[in-house]
Amino acid sequence: MHIFLDFEASSLNKQSYPIEVGWVLEDGTAEGHLIRPAPNWTDWDDTAQAVHGISREQLDRDGEAHDVVCARLVQVFEGNVVYASAPSWDGHWLSMLLRAAGRPRHLLRLKDSEEAFVAAARQHVGAEIATERVTEVRQRVNALPVMHRAVDDARREWSIWRQLSEWR
Repeated sequence: MHIFLDFEASSLNKQSYPIEVGWVLEDGTAEGHLIRPAPNWTDWDDTAQAVHGISREQLDRDGEAHDVVCARLVQVFEGNVVYASAPSWDGHWLSMLLRAAGRPRHLLRLKDSEEAFVAAARQHVGAEIATERVTEVRQRVNALPVMHRAVDDARREWSIWRQLSEWR
């Protein structure tokens, strides 16, 4: 099964950590979790907070323990293909979450959403037209407002894939 994933983070620094994770399954079912920071996660950028709107206080009050979120994520993701729009950054935050929960940092791997998009389009047309369709659908979806929340951003990726999968 395809799963589309997104993280929101404390910053875009190397020391950043995940503060929210969201994913959308192939059937459109979505799940999201605020992540209470692990004790050694201290990086914070007010500029990032201004983008996603999640405060440290909100994480402390409403966030779930990082190891609980990690266990749920592993349960859902094992045996499935997980895609992210920014696999380098999202992979960093996934690795941070896994390590903080005492799991191997490479337990789960992410693929670039672009791979899923092209494969979906290629089911119906040749390579050149598939690329054009991916661009067209991406432009249409990217014209919509960006929420900068994990589930919403994962749903954007799922929406592109879904439209390309159903294109006739």
